[in-house]
Amino acid sequence: MLIAEVSEKFELSQDTLRYYERIGLIPPVNRNKSGIRDYTQEDCNWIDFIKCMRQSAGLPVETLIEYVALFQKGDDTLHTRKDLLIDQREKLAAKLEEMTGTLTRLDDKIARYDQTILRKENTLRVQQKQESTSR
Repeated sequence: MLIAEVSEKFELSQDTLRYYERIGLIPPVNRNKSGIRDYTQEDCNWIDFIKCMRQSAGLPVETLIEYVALFQKGDDTLHTRKDLLIDQREKLAAKLEEMTGTLTRLDDKIARYDQTILRKENTLRVQQKQESTSR
C-alpha cells in the first residue's frame, strides 16, 4: 500500500507517517524497487496501534518508541514489553479515575445551576401572576 493510501486510511498526513518511521515510533517500512514505501498489513497494524495508544490512551511518544525498540529485539523482551504496557495501563486507569471524579463534580455543578434556574423561573412566574392580577 502506498503512503498516500495509508495516509487516507488512518487520517494521518504523509509527513506524520514519515516522522513516525524516522523516530522509531513504527518499525522501518519496506520499500519497493523504486525506493517508494510499500506498507504491508503489519505496518498498518503498527500505525493503528500507535494511533490508538497516542490519541485514545495518551501514551507518551517516548514510551511507544521504547516499546517498538523492544519489540524489534525479539521475544527476549516479552516480559519487559508487558511490564511497560501494564505500567501505562495503571497510569491510564488513574487518569480515568481522576477524569471520572471531575465529570461527577461537573454534573453536580450543572445540576445546581438547573435547580437555581428552575427556582428563579418559578419566582418570575409568581411575580408575573401577581402583577397581572393586580392590574
